[in-house]
Amino acid sequence: MDMKFYWELFFVFFKIGAFTLGGGYAMLPLVEEELVRKKKWTSKKEFLDMTAMAQSAPGILAINMAIFSGYKLCSYRGAVLAALGAVLPSFFIILLIALFFQDFRHNVWVEKIFAGIRPAVVALIAVPVLRLGKAAGITLRNIWWPVLCALLVWLGKVSPMYIVIAAAVGGYLFCRRKKL
Repeated sequence: MDMKFYWELFFVFFKIGAFTLGGGYAMLPLVEEELVRKKKWTSKKEFLDMTAMAQSAPGILAINMAIFSGYKLCSYRGAVLAALGAVLPSFFIILLIALFFQDFRHNVWVEKIFAGIRPAVVALIAVPVLRLGKAAGITLRNIWWPVLCALLVWLGKVSPMYIVIAAAVGGYLFCRRKKL
């Protein structure tokens, strides 16, 4: 691989890491925009599969997405560079906040800024949920499955781990039954 490509991969994820507010789910539209639409490094289906793997793997979704994407594009070096690119902006921002936190913790302007950011974060999380639902084939006919799972986690306090295991077993059995 060309060193220029490695730098490009690093800076794509650095940019994503710098402008992601609200965690990994808020990062998904930015990753999709860069990898699928702009750079065309991966297809929509591959992106959906990487997202499913990243969500299923232990660890932070944003880092998992960077690692899977980087590995797909450039093996181990790509995985390391993409992960560093995604992590370094947050690391530096949190380091600065930690250094000055006591000085602006109760600042009225800072509180107003965060109050304005919260709804945007919710929207940034809703967009990938809707896109992933569409790409996964969720329709009005089968939407009750994700709604049921969400309600079990939210109201029933069922661990998402059990939902993922049940969905994997159910998917396996369904596909096996369909083949017969």
